[in-house]
Amino acid sequence: MAQFLYGKNVVKQLLEDDREVQKIFLAGNDAQIESLAKKRHVEIVRCDKKKLHGLTKSDNHQGVVAQIEDYKTYSIDELIQNVPEGENGLFVLLDELEDPHNLGAILRTADASGVHGVIFKKTNAVGLTPTVAKVSAGAIDTVKCASVTNLVRCIEDLKKKGYWIVGTDMNGSDYRSIDYNMPTVIVIGNEGKGISRLLKEKCDFIVSIPMVGKISSLNASVSAGILLYEVYNKRFPL
Repeated sequence: MAQFLYGKNVVKQLLEDDREVQKIFLAGNDAQIESLAKKRHVEIVRCDKKKLHGLTKSDNHQGVVAQIEDYKTYSIDELIQNVPEGENGLFVLLDELEDPHNLGAILRTADASGVHGVIFKKTNAVGLTPTVAKVSAGAIDTVKCASVTNLVRCIEDLKKKGYWIVGTDMNGSDYRSIDYNMPTVIVIGNEGKGISRLLKEKCDFIVSIPMVGKISSLNASVSAGILLYEVYNKRFPL
């Protein structure tokens, strides 16, 4: 099944990378995108903006849309095999995250901080959509993702393979108190409900981010970013 990604920067990045692009739909002229498409031997389809709106269900296409195959997902074993020899694996597991902007931002931070894979549920959660791709700014192509049926079983499997599970909750220990120099899975909860009780019971550590202001919680992608860079700081100190 085809996906339609849109926006000049997103399409330009697709054409500059190794991602297979089937077609480019273009309303108007864009010399740079046309040149990249010609270089990659990608067909350009001339059309009006109404056609682009129909493909993307958005008015933010900026006059250019790329047609690609669905994004590939991987098995948990393939994610583990993706960890370079001698490194401690680092995965992010998302408990029914719903907002594509959160997933896109998490993928972007995951790429920047050296995460080896992102795991999410096949149902009741956002997947790899065009909006996620746009927000991720290309990270959807660089960070391997696994889509699983049961998160609890997934965690149990990862624990058997030597991974330590770090969940997030307002009543947890300070996130800076843990040494992350071990195979680690960071669990980020749903935007409204947080981590489910069953998943929380499977965690080896529960951590929280200290907050001294009047706001009681952080955006899921912001929390993920703080935690992932704490892992980075512990693993690669100055």
